Amino acid sequence: MSSIPANPDENMVRVLYHNLLQAWNQQSARGMAELFTNDGNMVGFDGSLANGQNEIGEHLAPIFLSHPTATYISKVREVRFLSPTVAMLRAVAGMVPRGKNDILPAVNAIQTVVAVKDHEHWRIALFQNTPAAFHGRQHLADDLTKELREELKLSNISEKSSQGF
Repeated sequence: MSSIPANPDENMVRVLYHNLLQAWNQQSARGMAELFTNDGNMVGFDGSLANGQNEIGEHLAPIFLSHPTATYISKVREVRFLSPTVAMLRAVAGMVPRGKNDILPAVNAIQTVVAVKDHEHWRIALFQNTPAAFHGRQHLADDLTKELREELKLSNISEKSSQGF
């Protein structure tokens, strides 16, 4: 497990990302949308684009209503400050389908969050979720899957997923 970063803003950006994935895991379209700036952007795994809190919520709601989504497991690779009020977080993520206890390698992703600080609150200006396909480089896909499985072992997500949560 990683320790709490010394920089309180870095910790807040990490918590913002964690809250984003938690809102997904809880199938809360509104919860996810509220983490964005009013004019924030979200680029989905399939390339779909949603702009602004309202559109993001409207885009996610039918996804959550139509089927039980898989649960995210992730690992933050970097939090980099582009200015005192703008940060970029890079992470890798895998998904554990409901009722299962292992990640589904076909949907591993590289995730990027650009966060902005307004007063004392950090909000997401951009979230991009890109497939980690690694075309022609299967060893990279395998390495990422192995790394995410190690993260899964450190969490209790696999236990919750196998119970249908």
